[in-house]
Amino acid sequence: MPDLLAAVRTVSDFPSPGVAFKDLTPILADPALFEALLDRLEAPWGGAGVTHVVGVEARGFWFGPALALRLGAGFVPCRKPGKLPAATISASYALEYGEDAVELHADAFGPGDRVLVHDDVIATGGTAAAVCTLVRELGAELVGLSVALEIPSLAGRDVLPSGVRVEAALVV
Repeated sequence: MPDLLAAVRTVSDFPSPGVAFKDLTPILADPALFEALLDRLEAPWGGAGVTHVVGVEARGFWFGPALALRLGAGFVPCRKPGKLPAATISASYALEYGEDAVELHADAFGPGDRVLVHDDVIATGGTAAAVCTLVRELGAELVGLSVALEIPSLAGRDVLPSGVRVEAALVV
């Protein structure tokens, strides 16, 4: 099995001073690593009856569509405000210095659908929590949260809505 963690590059002071950014692009650049990561992302959800995978902008778009195909599910993009063309619903979340928001198409899914949220990293958890809230707001069943990488020291799981199952392919 390829050493996926060894391929994760740490970039100091990006995007701002004091941040040790975990860069997954070396995994994308290597087909064997990319496939190994997709195998790990798919494994926990294979029998979960997922109907849709929501990929969170922008790095959730890297693995989300491939994960959706592997699970036999549709892919739904979750974007920053003003980027989706049809009617949307939105949720705001706190950042260290301010606020941001995410949006889903209002007709992306609904009751009877089983939705898996996917993002590249769970760090502080604000974005993931907002997306999970939107999935439930549309009436779909939130199956869980899939992430390529988790940084447990930042306690992102602690801000997620109650009962959200989290599966991380890699943990640093």
